[in-house]
Order: sequence, then structure tokens, then C-alpha cells
Amino acid sequence: MELGLIDFVIALSIGLGLAAASGFRVFLPPMMMSGGINLGWIEPLGELSILDGWTAFSILAAAVVLEIGGYMIPWVDNLLDIVATPAAAIAGVLMMGSVMDDYDPMLQWTLSIVAGGSVAGTVQTGTVAIRALSLGTTGGLANPLISILEAMMAVFVTILVILAPLLALLVVVFGLIYAARAIEERREKKKVRNLVL
Repeated sequence: MELGLIDFVIALSIGLGLAAASGFRVFLPPMMMSGGINLGWIEPLGELSILDGWTAFSILAAAVVLEIGGYMIPWVDNLLDIVATPAAAIAGVLMMGSVMDDYDPMLQWTLSIVAGGSVAGTVQTGTVAIRALSLGTTGGLANPLISILEAMMAVFVTILVILAPLLALLVVVFGLIYAARAIEERREKKKVRNLVL
């Protein structure tokens, strides 16, 4: 029974880590997982088997190039957020669901929707808040740098999930706290601006 709990915690850590990474960049974590599967570094268990094959990797790599390229262009990045926010939540659900497939489907998809979708959505909303602050203070000129940092975080969290899932869970928790603070800071600035107007 204890081994089952350990397996569950590890699967949960991997799922939440991949969901968080999807909040930074929607297509980067599945592309990295696909690369790892194709190189034989990751076992394509269960629903992760959909990422097996270089065709899947190539499609995801093209999507990553388009996504990262779009985020490098000021103002376009803010338009992408309109699509990326719900897409990140969906990606979070799917990434978490793919690693929880050994469990009861009700538990698998409830956790995936509630936890995976929420984590990815919160991270994505935090990145939107940070870019909005950058837009207000630098006119969007710092947004490409923020985009690079977000892509680096997606890579870092995905690698950490593969190598040390429990450590990744701690990083996700601290990241969620930071994202929540960024979101609250943006709300406070909006309130102050509305009071002034």
C-alpha cells in the first residue's frame, strides 16, 4: 500500500510539473517529452505513447517555433495570450492526465482537470500579468526578454520533472505562490488606476 502511495505522489508531481511547464509554453513540454521518448530516455507508458514517433516530435517542434517566435514580437505576445491561456489549461489537463492513466479514470480526470488545468492556468495567468506590467512600464520592449525567460522556465521545469519529480513539485508550489502574487499585484494596480480615473 505504501508503494502505491509513493507511486501516486510521484505521478502527481510529474503531472503537476508538466502542467506548470505547459503554463509557460503550451507546446514545449510535450515536445521535450516526445524527444525523450524517441531517444529512449523516457518510457512511453499509457497515454504518453501518443508522443512516440518523430512525426509527433516534428509537429510539436514546429508549434514550439511558432509559439516562441510569436512571443518575441511585442504586442503580438499579448494577442497570443488570448489563445494561450485556455490552451495552457487544456495542455495542463492533458499532460497530467497522461501520467495518471494507471489510476481510476474518475480520479485521473478529476485531478487532471482540477489540479492540472488550474496549475497551468495559474502559471499562464501569472505570465500574462508579468507581461502586462512590462507593457505598462517598458511599452512592451522588455517582453521578448520575458518570453525567453518563460521558455527557459518551461525547459527547466520539464527537465526537473524527468530527473527529480518531487523537487519539481516544490518548484511548482513556489512558482504558484509567485504567480499568485503577480496576479494580485496587477489587480491592485488596476484598482488604483480605476480610482484615479
